[in-house]
Amino acid sequence: MDNSKSAIPHTSNTSRFILEPLSNQRLANLCGQSDNNLRYIEKNLGVEINNRGNRFQITGDSFSVEKATKIIKSLYDRASRNYVSPNYIHLSLQESDVSIQHIEEISIKTRQGAIKGRNPQQTCYLFNIAHHDISFGVGPAGTGKSYLAVASAIEALKQEKVQKLLLIRPAVEAGERLGFLPGDLTQKIDPYLRPLYDALYDMLGFERVNKLIERHIIEVAPLAYMRGRTLNESFIILDEAQNTTIEQMKMFLTRLGYGSTAVITGDITQIDLPKGQKSGLCHAIQVLKNVQEISFTFFKSTDVVRHPLVQRIVQAYDHFDKQPF
Repeated sequence: MDNSKSAIPHTSNTSRFILEPLSNQRLANLCGQSDNNLRYIEKNLGVEINNRGNRFQITGDSFSVEKATKIIKSLYDRASRNYVSPNYIHLSLQESDVSIQHIEEISIKTRQGAIKGRNPQQTCYLFNIAHHDISFGVGPAGTGKSYLAVASAIEALKQEKVQKLLLIRPAVEAGERLGFLPGDLTQKIDPYLRPLYDALYDMLGFERVNKLIERHIIEVAPLAYMRGRTLNESFIILDEAQNTTIEQMKMFLTRLGYGSTAVITGDITQIDLPKGQKSGLCHAIQVLKNVQEISFTFFKSTDVVRHPLVQRIVQAYDHFDKQPF
């Protein structure tokens, strides 16, 4: 192909390789309609990709060329079995980032397959959860904060590192006043914990999750019900922590007992507290930032692993919020 490109820097490097075995169908799956898949990789990595059949040439800075080469070879392998979707390419681009090679990769086995970090921040997040009693995951929706916390909790439960899994969320929309809602406690808080339930069902299956809830190995509760408790040998996930008050956050953090792990997740751009009330999550980040035994993993819009459009939506909102009025 002969494309009109912007000039490549003089410090550019070139990678030439042949994709084997030759298969026109695999090449079509790899390149996409009108070579859209290749153009997407070019745009995101800042490289120039040219090919004649299965002979490829990639030009750009050495790091980006190496990443593009690995991605294309990996996608060609996948193209023999599956259609290569833009979403899959988006995830491959994130997974290819090797900027934190010193971090031990955590892999969690579930019935859906192995779960591991899809980008450097997710890898770092899983590592932090595995090596700290208290971990914070802070960032926009779609970065895997809650999902990976649930996966880590299930792994700890399987390995008998903990005896119980607690899923906690502030029910801000109900003002923490759940009494007027129909049903028992679990049914009252269910709507607020649905994302965590979905992750559990994904990894363990519907029947097993329900059995663990019946045996009180998995417990769901609104944050207000944690007052006065001491949680030993438990894995506790506090989701949507941006909607805690300062007092609630302090109360939650001081519930931690022996042999327990706590993961606090939240998005400080989506605070639903009454106007003028400071978020307990924002306050905790300031107060605890120098406590070495506590880890903080901060996700950005570029770490979003949902549909590529979600990442662009988050970035657009970030850009708009920073503009002066």
